[in-house]
Amino acid sequence: MDGMKDSYAFWVKLASTFALVAAFSMIVVKIWAWYVTNSASMLASLTDSVFDVVASVINFFVIRYALMPADDDHKFGHGKAESLAGLAQSAFIFGSAMLLIFHSVDRLKDPGPLNQPILAVYATLFSVLMTLVLVAVQRMAIRRTNSVAIKADSLHYQSDLLMNLAVLLALWLTTQGFLSMDGWFAIGIALYLMWGARTIAMESAAALMDKELPQEYTETIEAAAMSNPMVHGVHDIRTRQSGRNIFIQFHLELDDNLKLVDAHDITVKVEEAVNREIPEAEVLIHQDPVSVAQKTPE
Repeated sequence: MDGMKDSYAFWVKLASTFALVAAFSMIVVKIWAWYVTNSASMLASLTDSVFDVVASVINFFVIRYALMPADDDHKFGHGKAESLAGLAQSAFIFGSAMLLIFHSVDRLKDPGPLNQPILAVYATLFSVLMTLVLVAVQRMAIRRTNSVAIKADSLHYQSDLLMNLAVLLALWLTTQGFLSMDGWFAIGIALYLMWGARTIAMESAAALMDKELPQEYTETIEAAAMSNPMVHGVHDIRTRQSGRNIFIQFHLELDDNLKLVDAHDITVKVEEAVNREIPEAEVLIHQDPVSVAQKTPE
């Protein structure tokens, strides 16, 4: 169990730190490119990178807070701080996208040629390279941790790849005389960011509201419990996740005539079986005499 927690901490810290470095480097390059070119689509890309910096800073500190062990005031741990960070990020994305739309509308009213568009192309290609490396690191971290905060952060950077391709297309069209395309692409990027914000907000809210984990978890728990020949049945399985912690509880149906100490031993073995399948879980089991369980309505 300690090994799993150490691995979780390593990967989420690595991903959050690398995101911070990547975001700061991209924002510096894009500020320079926007200042030189005065491109609305480059401003859109810059706006997203500014958000990425803020989000990465939030994640950097929130993840470390979420990793703190349970204490007297937070006996279930601090994992839900990740979901709160996700909500904050989604709100920031939405607000930034709205401001970007307002700027782009002004740009459409008075379109003009770009200054030195090749500089914006170089800045965008640099961002693509940095983002590809970062997303690869984040995907490795997500596979090993299933962190909501890293998922939210990764979503932004995955959208950056599409957005940067859109920026490149907008820059090319503008150089070909389609001056209004710069503003229209910026609005399209803003709408895409708003859709991403909705996705992050819904996932974060689900975690805060203790949404059940996917059905395969329930099936795994039931199979692990029923693998013990002394178990007559399992019911009322409940699951939820808070940061890295998964909480599982269910009722175990045992023979009416078992001694308490025997029932306890069976329950411990069932708990160990569940933890072999879901090592990061904290398991709470209630023991029911099978005759009582059969009388209880589903």
